[in-house]
Amino acid sequence: MGYVSELRSLIGHRPLVIAGAAVLIFDRHENLLLQLRRDNQHWGLIGGSMEVGESLLETARREAYEETGLVLDRLDWFDLFSGEEFIYQLPHGDIVVNVIAAYISQWSGREPKANLAEASEIRFFAKDKLPQNISPPDLPVIEKYFSSIQ
Repeated sequence: MGYVSELRSLIGHRPLVIAGAAVLIFDRHENLLLQLRRDNQHWGLIGGSMEVGESLLETARREAYEETGLVLDRLDWFDLFSGEEFIYQLPHGDIVVNVIAAYISQWSGREPKANLAEASEIRFFAKDKLPQNISPPDLPVIEKYFSSIQ
């Protein structure tokens, strides 16, 4: 049982501040890797919550490996996200108050594979062909990245 699961067993669905990391992984054509999440049926970034004793960078690497099978050698800092738009109620009722450390990485060339326990699909998307149903806490991260490179 992970740290967040242990806390949830004590507090139920009440709001919980969760530190975590997300990784914007791009291929050589600058297409963004997204996963179709099983919990909310939205496309989202690769990432998740920090475990006790991990750094945010370690969290980003672990989540990338768990969710895609990719070992990311280089992660570049992007930004830190928090605030009202990062409060989210999951379909099963848990309320999360996300604090997200976002990193950028380049695809290594190894084929990413979806962790079928968490995602039903994983795919690269061009900037102008992003899916409409992006997970609400991930959308501001993605929008900020693309607006920062224009």
